[in-house]
Amino acid sequence: MLKALVKPDDLAAFSTEDLYREILRRIGEDPERDGLLSTPKRVEKSLAFLTKGYHEDPNEILHGALFDVDYDEMVIVKDVEMFSLCEHHMLPFFGRVHVAYIPKGKVIGLSKIARLVEVFARRLQVQERMTRQIADAIQDAIEPHGVGVVIEARHLCMMMRGIEKQNSSTVTSAMVGCFRQKETRSEFLSLMRQTGTVTL
Repeated sequence: MLKALVKPDDLAAFSTEDLYREILRRIGEDPERDGLLSTPKRVEKSLAFLTKGYHEDPNEILHGALFDVDYDEMVIVKDVEMFSLCEHHMLPFFGRVHVAYIPKGKVIGLSKIARLVEVFARRLQVQERMTRQIADAIQDAIEPHGVGVVIEARHLCMMMRGIEKQNSSTVTSAMVGCFRQKETRSEFLSLMRQTGTVTL
């Protein structure tokens, strides 16, 4: 009943800080006490940073560093740190992203792959969708022979609340093109698990 009475325009008159101040009241806190006076402003800035990916274009980032290179072996960027917010509870999940592709005439500047991960991570997310978004963005940008993405993450919505399983982790993968073939996928997963210097 309350939802039907509240219209979006009714909240538009209030600042984001006002809304966070009201949340503090509703959980039983006093937003006027010393430790919380600046909290609404801090939370607003924090959330703006954690969701800045909505204002960044993944295609623009990738197309800013594409190079013509005669190379057709696997390129892997692994252990890219990732921090995001789950869209169901707005609690953090974090972990590592491993990206591989086999070029077909064009390669991506290595730092741009980490930037691409950041763009999709800095949004309200589910891990499964983010895995697919990273793979599809690379596939669309350079049309390689294939792309593989694996994300290993721990979710605070499982660790801090609900089932409260602190040692659980989630692994998702997206395989495109030749990475759907068993041999290519196995090579990627094997190299991904290696630590230290790869010996050729």
